Amino acid sequence: MAPGVGKTYEMLRAARRRKAEGQDLLVGVVETHGRRETESLLRGLEVLPRRPVENWGRSYLEFDLDAALERRPKLLLVDEYAHSNAPGSRHPKRWQDVEEILAAGIDVWTTLNVQHLESLVDVVLRITGARQRETVPDSALARADDIELIDITPDELRERMAAGKVYVPETARLASENFFKVENLTALRELALRRAAQTVDDQLVAAMREKGVEGPWAAGERILVLAGGDAMASTLVRAGRRLSDMMMDAPWTLAHVERPDRPPPPETSAARTREALKLAEQLGGSTVVLTGTDVVATVMAWARRNNVTQIVIGKSTDSRWKQLTGRSLAAALLREARGEAIHVVTGAAGEGTAEPPAARPRRFDWPAYLTGGGFVVAASLVAWALDTAFDRVELGMIYLAAVLAAGVMHGLRPALAAATAAFLVYNYFFLAPRYSLAIGSPTDVLTLIVFWAVALATGGLAGRVRDQALGSQKRAAGVTTLLAASRTLSAASGKAAVAKALAEQAAAASGARAVVFLPIDGELAPAAGAPDLIDLGTAPMAAARWAWEKGEPAGAGTGTLPQAAWTFWPLEGLGARAGVAGIEAGTLVSGSDEERLLLALLDQGAVALQRADLAAGAVEAEALRRSDRFRNALLNSISHDLRTPLTTVLGAATTLIDYGDKLAPPARADLAVGIKEEAERLNGYVANLLDMTRIEGGGLKLRTDWIDVRDVLAAAADRVARRLDGRVLVRDFPEHLSLVQADPSLLEQVAVNILENAIAYSPPGARIEVAAYEDRAHVVISIEDEGRGIPPADLERVFEKFRRLQDPSDRSANASQGVGLGLAIAKGFVEAMGGRIAAASPIHDGKGTRMLISLPKGVATPHHLL
Repeated sequence: MAPGVGKTYEMLRAARRRKAEGQDLLVGVVETHGRRETESLLRGLEVLPRRPVENWGRSYLEFDLDAALERRPKLLLVDEYAHSNAPGSRHPKRWQDVEEILAAGIDVWTTLNVQHLESLVDVVLRITGARQRETVPDSALARADDIELIDITPDELRERMAAGKVYVPETARLASENFFKVENLTALRELALRRAAQTVDDQLVAAMREKGVEGPWAAGERILVLAGGDAMASTLVRAGRRLSDMMMDAPWTLAHVERPDRPPPPETSAARTREALKLAEQLGGSTVVLTGTDVVATVMAWARRNNVTQIVIGKSTDSRWKQLTGRSLAAALLREARGEAIHVVTGAAGEGTAEPPAARPRRFDWPAYLTGGGFVVAASLVAWALDTAFDRVELGMIYLAAVLAAGVMHGLRPALAAATAAFLVYNYFFLAPRYSLAIGSPTDVLTLIVFWAVALATGGLAGRVRDQALGSQKRAAGVTTLLAASRTLSAASGKAAVAKALAEQAAAASGARAVVFLPIDGELAPAAGAPDLIDLGTAPMAAARWAWEKGEPAGAGTGTLPQAAWTFWPLEGLGARAGVAGIEAGTLVSGSDEERLLLALLDQGAVALQRADLAAGAVEAEALRRSDRFRNALLNSISHDLRTPLTTVLGAATTLIDYGDKLAPPARADLAVGIKEEAERLNGYVANLLDMTRIEGGGLKLRTDWIDVRDVLAAAADRVARRLDGRVLVRDFPEHLSLVQADPSLLEQVAVNILENAIAYSPPGARIEVAAYEDRAHVVISIEDEGRGIPPADLERVFEKFRRLQDPSDRSANASQGVGLGLAIAKGFVEAMGGRIAAASPIHDGKGTRMLISLPKGVATPHHLL
């Protein structure tokens, strides 16, 4: 419920019970806040040490995520789910640490105060006057397997505070006068109880869906309001809201059913439907648009899938025939109900009735009717030709084809008009008595009636199929647009590119100018526009800031700053707001299919922006991690490897100064040689560090020339000859070798680094071989040793910075191994010259290492010359 109710205490008590049952349990992080009774519960439990995180000269102790993943307990305790990690941590929030732990298959117990839920931030702000900065997305809580509510009365909590069991006395006094007021705690307690009940209800619905159980199970009330496009739509929405209030704020949904087998509704009906959907969202309900030819079956199927217990419908003025036959919507729902309560709302006089034709102007599609008439004329010409050429021809089928063509091309009404015209023409020109509308035979009457009925049925059916096809095409076009937008947004790299792509897609979907705003340094600023970014003016900017700060649409067509010439929507990502998108007013109709398509596209854009932001944060975190690793390795190397030669130089120099006149000449010479060798070694370490800095910083300058690698290798062998210490260096060079274009000094340094590495890891008396050969396109350098070799798993990592074969504890055993930069520098130099370097091990008798350097030739050598 709130701080101090005993969440951590109860979690630790339950953990001790699990520990007593023998479960593998680890305390990842627990905040005791100095409470002795809480600290006492930690005794006997395994507690994970915290990881120090350095930031701006300050050290923070944070939860060690990597250590917890390595330990892999069956159950991990992680206190304060909403905690913000110190800068430099892998994840900015602790709940994200928990997500990674859960993904690794580890169960987690954690604690959370209700005021930290993202959806309740604004509610808590209004209640307490304090905005919560540390929040957890509701989706994270929804994935919890179990929720246990820890609750005490407000008076008991205040007594605990007064006794110093929550805060120190002065802090407790201030808290009691502000956040911990009785009315605040009571409101938070109600929020916690409601949220827990809602979570349990959601789990019930999920369990019912998983098991395929049809509802309703009246464990909690769920309301469905069914509205059409008549005048009662807004009345039904308000009735649903009132019913929700009476049922302790039960969740409610407004549903509208679209029938693909019917022609599109009049604009007035569509406008009322859009207004009702918008009103439901404003009143706190959710909305859904269902599609089905059978309204009752569609509604009941959705209601049972979502455990709806209350259905609200309007009572229209049905005809006497519908009432007698039970075909009214209310009667049909009552027959199909299986435990759902049906609420029938009656409206005032005139509500829910059909409007007179004069009040529903309809555009008369003259071209469609003229086309139908043309089909009838064409059918008459064909019928006249056939009637002239043959004695007995069934001419009615020709007119039936004309009616079908009119229905397929233009829908129901032109088909009905064509059927009437065909009936009259057929009767006048081809049935006796001809050239008269009189009926000459009773059989002709039956023929004409059957023909007219079939024409009406087939024309109506063809028109219905055409309307369904048009609806399907419209929905397919929307899906295609969303798919194309998703691909475009996914391909964009960086927030600026995503914002530009989103603006272009929004402009294409709405047919108007679009703009995207992103937060920059805490302020909302325009980031992209389509077709271009323009100055919006004062009123649109105020609407954009409102949408950003309040998370609500603003501008034209909304209840906030409607005088603005633009409409702005917040881009709500997964648990955070990513920006604001605006569309120039005048093209979109509120609640229309086009607006729903645009809003779906903006939702995709919000997720894409958040994904780009997370990717940038991950790159930055990885760069910081690499930088920290580089710094730590460098400090470790400097503290040991550079200090060792300095100590030798200092000791030898001190001995010469203090006892130089007492030492024999050979001893003095030996000390001088030692100083020189250690100074050269120290100079080599510093040179390696500088070379690595040049490679990392892009400051490496090549001085290439055509060279013979045999000369370079010979020079490198001479440089390391005095360090062989009993090892045998063998040179294996061919008589002829092609020249390559490379930097001779860099290539010599590469060979020296590899040879020094071979000397460092080869035992005395071992054989080291330097060879060179060529293939058609490359000159290859091979350096082999008889050391213990490299484990196959480490072959790719030997070229990393500060990477050594031996463990740190073995460094002192062979001080000549260096700081672990030799092979990394060699790789950087070789790649800078366009070559490749690789390691192979073991090479004979389970030991030995071969380093191969491949340098490209300027011109490939023909096979017959090799």
